[in-house]
Amino acid sequence: MDKNLLRAIFRSIKGAPVAVTYWDGETEVFGAAGSEEPQIRVIVKEKLNLKEMLRDPEIKFSEAYLDQKIDIEGDLKALFSLLIKNEALFKRDLDKEGLFQRFMKTKKERESCEQATNVQYHYNLDSDFYKLWLDRTMSFSCAYFKTPGDTLEQAQLQKIDHILRKLQLKEGETLLDIGSGWGWLIIKAARDYGVKSLGITLSKEEEEEAKRRIRQEGLEDMVRVRVADYRDLCVEGHTFDKVVSVGMFKYVGQDYIPAYFSCLRKMLKPQGLSLVHSITRTTESPTSPLLEKYIFPWGHIPSLRDIIWNMSEQQFHLIDVESLRLHYAVTTGRWAENFEKVAAEVKEKYGERFVRIWRLYLVGCTVLFQNSGLDIHQILFSKGLCNDLPLTRDYLSGNSVPADFRYPTLHSN
Repeated sequence: MDKNLLRAIFRSIKGAPVAVTYWDGETEVFGAAGSEEPQIRVIVKEKLNLKEMLRDPEIKFSEAYLDQKIDIEGDLKALFSLLIKNEALFKRDLDKEGLFQRFMKTKKERESCEQATNVQYHYNLDSDFYKLWLDRTMSFSCAYFKTPGDTLEQAQLQKIDHILRKLQLKEGETLLDIGSGWGWLIIKAARDYGVKSLGITLSKEEEEEAKRRIRQEGLEDMVRVRVADYRDLCVEGHTFDKVVSVGMFKYVGQDYIPAYFSCLRKMLKPQGLSLVHSITRTTESPTSPLLEKYIFPWGHIPSLRDIIWNMSEQQFHLIDVESLRLHYAVTTGRWAENFEKVAAEVKEKYGERFVRIWRLYLVGCTVLFQNSGLDIHQILFSKGLCNDLPLTRDYLSGNSVPADFRYPTLHSN
């Protein structure tokens, strides 16, 4: 039965040959096209527990790789792409074996006891780990590529510029950045636009580094950063002309999305603009258990329509929605390349299993954003109707727009 399950997975593969070597030495080739030699080999080192696999397949198959019960020789990204592209055939063949209903379990059906003991790798890591493979901005969110030759740092700075242009900042305005990270956005807003900025983070280390950079830039009178939850500011009664959040919305939680927009309504001034930059999915569904357990504890990836529905419930008006899906595929692909360059160093400090966790995550994200329903959107909206905005989107490219190229003010005769 164990071999039958694996065969049900791999015999669905079309497009490239994959060799599977079982624990007893038997090797089978799936997806063969003529005499083409397999460039990908999956080595199953020991007999896997079928009951465990069926109870929680994504976690258990992934953990078999993490625990070195399964090895993969060749291009891991190519293997992931084949599995995702052949998902429909995979489900069909599992159903023939009578396994599909048990295999495709939902999050609610999983036992909660295991989730309670999750190892929260993402929150326990210090900045030294990310400095090994992120760019100088330390941005752990989607970059914005204008050309294939853009460096990762260049693309991250372009992402910040892209956001600041969308917010239509004016000198003397106030800006709140919810989840401000290392402070690059709030510093750039103050330096380039003359905006008074406040960044909030839940990380003391991020706060200290951002304050150091603020002092270095001589912007203490223009930029502040503090450890705080956005709900704290709401209770304290702070208001802002513009509010932005980049990459933090997945931590809001499905049940608290209405509360987020309710707080935002209280903090945003009339006709103020806000932008949410977030990973999204097409429909409402559980977060990947692998991501939830090992990378983003408590994370929830919202659907685009859920964000817009809750936004509208607070009488916000939608202005612009932009998909950056392929930008994120390029971003995570660059991260994966950088990570492999320092994998030996990471292994020495954190161990082989840790390396495999992050390799699986980075490569998996690259493939998913290329081939699945995962997306990333920038959603721009206003509190109340705002007619004092450009009529075209030329400003996003950095082109100058005449100051009066806006909706004409109506005067009564």
